[in-house]
Amino acid sequence: MADMAKEIVKTNGFSEVITVIKGKVEEIDLPVPKVDVIISEWMGYFLLFENMLDTVLFARDKWLADDGVVLPDKASLHLTAIEDAEYKEDKIEFWNNVYGFDMSCIKKQAMMEPLVDTVDQNQIVTNCQLLKTMDISKMSSGDASFTVPFKLVAERNDFIHALVAYFNVSFTKCHKLMGFSTGPRSKSTHWKQTVLYLEDVVTICEGETLSGSMTVANNKKNPRDIDITLKYAINGNRCKIRRLVRRQ
Repeated sequence: MADMAKEIVKTNGFSEVITVIKGKVEEIDLPVPKVDVIISEWMGYFLLFENMLDTVLFARDKWLADDGVVLPDKASLHLTAIEDAEYKEDKIEFWNNVYGFDMSCIKKQAMMEPLVDTVDQNQIVTNCQLLKTMDISKMSSGDASFTVPFKLVAERNDFIHALVAYFNVSFTKCHKLMGFSTGPRSKSTHWKQTVLYLEDVVTICEGETLSGSMTVANNKKNPRDIDITLKYAINGNRCKIRRLVRRQ
């Protein structure tokens, strides 16, 4: 892409204005001591999975002028719950009987791994809750690990098969406020949404609450991977559950 960018710059007559530098951020040298703006698409799935946060923080600390900005500068992580019986039956319960063979051990592994997929907004059962906000100008690497509570209130009588996480980003330091959402009610992006299937089928009535907490931590073997631990509980008219689950 850097080679193509050089060609595009040259073709359009901007070689005297734009300099393309090819290399890893941690290894290259800039022809200037400081920069005014750093633009980085550092976000990964679930905002933090396979993200480039450490890279943009390195560039910020090394090159950004005192009054400089990193864009996008704000990010937020959100959570909701969905009904998804058909997909779960097709992709998860399928392993209980694969043409007569019990392959349920794969089902357990499939449940452990969050699914990156596009969710139909009509599947949403509860409100959407803000979990975490991030300001890139103030963040450090350790801020990517956290524990936050959540309380999802049912907007209709339905079943809950999974929790769904998504993120929003904003360019608040521009002359005009800009940003976008990766949520199921917004235009689809390549980040899609992150689906965390529950072992239980939760029966919930309108107004009832599925509450708990989510812990996000860097994976010890691979710092670009994350581990997610969920605690959730409901004490409703038709369903009473309390559970701790881990996702990788």
